[in-house]
Amino acid sequence: MAKVIPLRGNSASRRVGASDGRDRHPSTILRPDIAPDIAGVPTTPSGLVPTERRDTTADSVAASAVDAVRRTLIDGVAGTADFVRKRLAGDYEVDEFGYDEHFADNVWLPLLRPLFDKWFRVEVRGIENIPDVGGALVVSNHAGVVPLDGLMTSVAVHDHHPMHRPLRMLAADLVFELPLSGSLARRAGHTLACQPDAERLLRDDELVAVFPEGFKGIGKPFSERYKLQRFGRGGFVSAALRTQKPIIPCSIVGSEEIYPKIGDMTTLARILGLPYLPITPLFPAFGLLGAVPLPSKWYIEFGEPIATDTYDPSAADDPMELFEVTDHVRETIQQTLYRLLARRRNVFLG
Repeated sequence: MAKVIPLRGNSASRRVGASDGRDRHPSTILRPDIAPDIAGVPTTPSGLVPTERRDTTADSVAASAVDAVRRTLIDGVAGTADFVRKRLAGDYEVDEFGYDEHFADNVWLPLLRPLFDKWFRVEVRGIENIPDVGGALVVSNHAGVVPLDGLMTSVAVHDHHPMHRPLRMLAADLVFELPLSGSLARRAGHTLACQPDAERLLRDDELVAVFPEGFKGIGKPFSERYKLQRFGRGGFVSAALRTQKPIIPCSIVGSEEIYPKIGDMTTLARILGLPYLPITPLFPAFGLLGAVPLPSKWYIEFGEPIATDTYDPSAADDPMELFEVTDHVRETIQQTLYRLLARRRNVFLG
């Protein structure tokens, strides 16, 4: 009895070999253009019935992700173990100011990076104006109720500068009077905002930062945002002139909006010994939740260095020279702030 196979596209049948004399095996189709499908299975371009193939792309991506996580965990555990080993063995150095580079690089800066990268999404400009070596004095505006701008500037310099230079900030006395913050500040490389310390650091070729507005800047009301306050008596300029180190203006946009100050609890602040105790739209009404900074978009721009080696060191004792240089630095920062604000379209999106 003759074999019967179904014709393409219908259930009709015909006798094999009756018309063309060619034998056809039901499991192999040599010509997709003339051969029928078997049991409705579509043919491949090569004329063979396709076999089931497992797609390995997803498996490969998953394996890569797992491997990346595994490497990250291994590196993290190894880094932690190495850090603990060095701390226990005393294999780290602390300078005369209390700066512990090992602690700063492995503990302090990693704690600040999520704020810098994810929360404030800081964009850094003009980092090339900071010298690779040698001392320099970074002078910046100061705002935000809580001085997070100084901390973000230290991350900007360390992470974006090709030499990963530490920024040694000059901080107010209050920072060092508080037990925990004083110890952390010392370990992170910061010291008192006084002229002798500033000069010593500059002579040691350190990169020093100062915020001349002080509490007047960070505690000013939201209605006066980005309007620079008076720059003190020019002590920072005197330190730069005496050491013949350049001054680098720094302008920060975004810090004014993290805690919009709309009032001040003056009496309570006086009792607590604080320069001010702010009232914001969220604090103290929302308690600890109100202490979370708003996620404004930040810009930090370092301007071109202002040379001081063209002045005679004796100019550090001349009030008129100090005023001239101080005013020049202040005006440079103010104009840069206006320029950055003019380009910004949205407080939170940039």
